[in-house]
Amino acid sequence: MRLVASDIDGTILGHDGKISDRTVRAFHACREAGVELVFVTGRPPRWLHPLQDQLGHTGTVICSNGAVVWDLEADRLVSARTLSLDAVRETRRIIKALRPASLFAAETLTGFHLEPGFIENGSSELLAEFTPAPLAETLTADDAVVKFLAIVRDGTPDDFLAEVRPAVAHLASATHSAPSVAMLELAVPGINKAVTLAEYARSLSIDAADVVAFGDMPNDVEMLRWAGNGYGMASGHPDAIRAAGQQAPHFDDDGVAQILEARLAGLGLDLH
Repeated sequence: MRLVASDIDGTILGHDGKISDRTVRAFHACREAGVELVFVTGRPPRWLHPLQDQLGHTGTVICSNGAVVWDLEADRLVSARTLSLDAVRETRRIIKALRPASLFAAETLTGFHLEPGFIENGSSELLAEFTPAPLAETLTADDAVVKFLAIVRDGTPDDFLAEVRPAVAHLASATHSAPSVAMLELAVPGINKAVTLAEYARSLSIDAADVVAFGDMPNDVEMLRWAGNGYGMASGHPDAIRAAGQQAPHFDDDGVAQILEARLAGLGLDLH
């Protein structure tokens, strides 16, 4: 275990925005043992404060499902892979033809663009600073889109993904990380958490066999398959558990911490 790669939401961070004390101790013990830590998330860079505030993490974070690499200590962009405006427009057109009720949003390197109605009742505190408007009016060729989002109010995220993914594969890679909301996350074709994590590990001369990865949703599937030791959360999506081949205990039982404690003990290290 030379590198631990962990998803954030639903894996180490709960709906209350908290990382448990036990999980914090386990990550600190990894760091003290000389194990590299990298967090791999669908979140954009501006939503990484739990890592800083609760974990004191100052390293690299792979954001936006692999499209962005961010240096948390320097608070700066390392690299980004962006969708062209033409690809965004055509992807929107195709999805709209499949599901006319679809609504859209775009995550860029400088902000967030969302169509009216994308967020129900304006209830998201994280998005309160952004004013809804038609994307045709707000998105320009100068906007570097790292993640395009599509949402519908009926059906399941799995069904929505199965319908959309093959139709837009030539323009964008599609996944989802929502347990119940039918919202898709689209990025540059061929980009996912695994691709960028593999590049990062290679920059440290770390092989996949020495990587332990944790995740809970379909956007973690490729990463969990790639890592030498992938763990799907018992509380996670069946696809993540199948892809990992190994299961961590439920999120509510500090599953990530339990696995890390056991693996560190196997190295002769005691967390207590």
